[in-house]
Formats: sequence, C-alpha cells, structure tokens
Amino acid sequence: MELKGLLNLQAMMFLLIGAGVFLKKKNIITPAGRNVLTDLIVDLILPCNIIGAFYTSFDKEMLISGLQILIISIILQLFCMLVSGLCYRKVPKSQRMILQYGTVCSNAGFLGNPVAEGLYGSLGLLYASIYLIPQRIVMWSAGISYFTESPNKKEVIKKVLKHPCIIAVEIGVVLMVTQLPLPVFLEKAIRSLGGCTTAITMLFIGTVLADAGFHHMVTKITMIYSFIRLVAIPAAVLAGCILFRVDSMAMGISVVLAAMPAGSTTAILAAKYHGDEKFATQCIVLTTLLSVGMLPLWCMALNWFS
Repeated sequence: MELKGLLNLQAMMFLLIGAGVFLKKKNIITPAGRNVLTDLIVDLILPCNIIGAFYTSFDKEMLISGLQILIISIILQLFCMLVSGLCYRKVPKSQRMILQYGTVCSNAGFLGNPVAEGLYGSLGLLYASIYLIPQRIVMWSAGISYFTESPNKKEVIKKVLKHPCIIAVEIGVVLMVTQLPLPVFLEKAIRSLGGCTTAITMLFIGTVLADAGFHHMVTKITMIYSFIRLVAIPAAVLAGCILFRVDSMAMGISVVLAAMPAGSTTAILAAKYHGDEKFATQCIVLTTLLSVGMLPLWCMALNWFS
C-alpha cells in the first residue's frame, strides 16, 4: 500500500486549516463573513458535491462486485448509530449532538475517494464510491436529526426532508440509477462547485479554530471520542470482515474508510444549528491529527491479516 498520497492529502488539509486561522486572525474573514460561509457551504457547495458523487456510471457488474462492501457499509452505519445512542448520554446536549454526529459520520466523504485510490488504485476508488452511499444517506437524514429541535418526530422528519443536502441525495440517487445525462454546462457547474468542498470547509474550520484554540483540545471526552472513532469502530469492522471471510480488497476499503477522522461537516452543522462549534472543531482537528499515525497502523494490520 502506497501511503505517500495519504500523507500528502493530510498535509494539504492542515495547510488549508492554517490558512483559515490566518484569515481569521487578520480579520479578513469576520464573524459575519463566517456565517455567510456556513450558509454557502450547506446550501450550495455540499449539495453540488453530493450530486457529483452520485453521478457516476452504474451497471450490473458494478452492482455485483460492490454488493459485499455495500452490505458492510450498511451494517457499519447501523452499528455507529447504536454506539452514538449509548456512549454519550451523560455529555451536555450541546456537545452530545456533535459526538453523535461525528460517530455516525466520518470524514470518509471528503478523504475516502482519494485515500482509497491512493492505496488500492482505480478499483479502490470504485469500491469507495459504493461504500459511501449509505453514509451519505445517513449523514443527511439521521445525522441532521441530531442537530434539529422540534416538538415531535414529524417536525424533525419534515426538517430533514427539506434540507438541501437530502434533496441533493435524492437527485443524485435518481441520476445514478437512471443514468440520465445532464447538459455538459450543468454537469461542469455542479462538479466545479462540488470540487470546492474540501478547500472551503477546511478554511471554515480554520476560522473556528482561531477562536477555539488548541489549549482545551485534549480532554477526557475528546480522547474517548477519538478512541471510538479511530480505534473501536475500525476494529469492529476488521473483526467482522475476518469472521465472515470478506474479500481482502473489500475488507481493506471498509477498514480504512471506517478509520477516518471526524467529518469536517460536523463543525459546519454545529455552526448552522447553534451547537458548540468550537468543541466540534477541536474534535475534528484532534482526530485528524491522530489519524496521521493511526491510518498507517491500520494499513499494517490489513497487510498482516490479508
């Protein structure tokens, strides 16, 4: 497995976060500007990224070869939802919603495809795209519900269904299944906007980190969360794959993507829905820093069990 691409990708993310810190410290991005940036990401850039991710070739051979990894991903999402419901009951609500979302939704949506391609080549990229389908759906359905407050479940469901990212998932699934061709200008516009996701999101996280600081980043709760996100979840996936004798390629993709750090959208949604965005950013940065060491270790473990 070639880890150079993975390390370069992680270095790029930290560079973009650093740029966001600089822009906030110099007051180039003001608090009002950050609010506008939040709305821009959630309402336009992320939906375009989601549609672009689903807008891919889809045939019977792809369905058959990816069925195993799709089943693993679905089971993993159910497992993560169970963990998120049991492990954070004593945590204050403003932080609990962040830990729950961060447990269910990793950064595989941003890092998954390039990491899988760097480690396993074009076939890895194909499998990663399939793996991410359940997470993208859960991310913008059950994931959003952690942040929304309504008097009853019907109101929560209405808010979730009206969310721009859920609408984008619906459009993306239709495009993937029907293979309807989009006009070239429209496809390029969607992909251009979606391609900004990582850069703009990392800049946003940097602006929040500039206010949050590093001095309270390592706490008991953030370390417990980091262990669950980076160790317990991928270990459960690895054990399940070994138990059921899953194909080595499918096992590798599943474990590596399960070991991704907290999703960068955690901070975006915390800011959007008045959660503790500083705490969210600290969880993202800490797990991303720790993942620099953990991902190579998981790759070594996969080589051992393959």
